[in-house]
Amino acid sequence: MAIIVKLDTMMARRRISLTELAERIHITPANLSIIKTGKCRAIRFSTLNALCRELHCQPSDIIEYSEE
Repeated sequence: MAIIVKLDTMMARRRISLTELAERIHITPANLSIIKTGKCRAIRFSTLNALCRELHCQPSDIIEYSEE
């Protein structure tokens, strides 16, 4: 079982850099990188909300659950 982070895919679709997105959602590029690489252990709903707002997407476009 795993949570798969697809943030890099959404960022590529929206043609937005890590630095620009981090500025828009008011977190550091280092923290956004941790989320993007799937190395974070948790994500705040407020951060997920900000990501969805800026990327014009749903949470399921960013994260996915897999039983494999």
